[in-house]
Amino acid sequence: MDGKNLFTGRADDYVKSRPTYAPQLITALYDTFGFSADSLVADVGSGTGKFAGQLLEKGTAVICVEPNDDMRRMARKVLAAYSRCRFTDGDAADTKIPPGSVDFVAAAQSFHWFDAAQFKRECARILTPQGKVLLIGNHRDPQQALNRESRLLYAEHCPGFYGFSGGQPLEEAASAFFGGGYEKLVCENPLRYDKAAFISRSLSSSYSLKDGEPGYEAYIQALSLLFDRHAKRGMLEMKNRTEAYIGRI
Repeated sequence: MDGKNLFTGRADDYVKSRPTYAPQLITALYDTFGFSADSLVADVGSGTGKFAGQLLEKGTAVICVEPNDDMRRMARKVLAAYSRCRFTDGDAADTKIPPGSVDFVAAAQSFHWFDAAQFKRECARILTPQGKVLLIGNHRDPQQALNRESRLLYAEHCPGFYGFSGGQPLEEAASAFFGGGYEKLVCENPLRYDKAAFISRSLSSSYSLKDGEPGYEAYIQALSLLFDRHAKRGMLEMKNRTEAYIGRI
């Protein structure tokens, strides 16, 4: 899938309402899986820098690889205070990173956009001999009524909706990518939204209708009514977990 242009015009909503990844997972990456302040990480499909920011906070150097101009421009703004952050306009098949130079390659909420074979070749090119790949994503609990109803709403109103995160479970994709040789981490990461943030979160999605497109007003009204059905005292909780898969290729 080529998602490069689908996120044009969505950077404001993305930075305002997309979650970061579970703090317990970040801790585990450093305590158990070799991340450190001395690491160099390529964050491929880095978007507005949600994952990169969590690594930079720990003192780790990050190269943000993001092909979409709007998202990369926003990330430069959001991450401007971090001197150990660099950017390229590369993509999963051509990161524009020198060979054998990074300790980890991460794909955070982005792997479903990649051609897995091309990405694997690029990882092999830019990783150090002992380097590892990290596939990571936030995933809504499919059993929660809010998330079930959200799926039906998007299917009704958004022609580009084929399921959350492209419709393929990340573990299934990770198993094929690593050939079974990987480690898995799962951490609860519940999300809380007021109405404005909930609607903004929906608008940040690649499949979401944009203002001015046919059906946009009905779509926003449906999102508002969905929020009202599930909110308590003006807030709702979306059940969500962070999943990560890490291994060598």
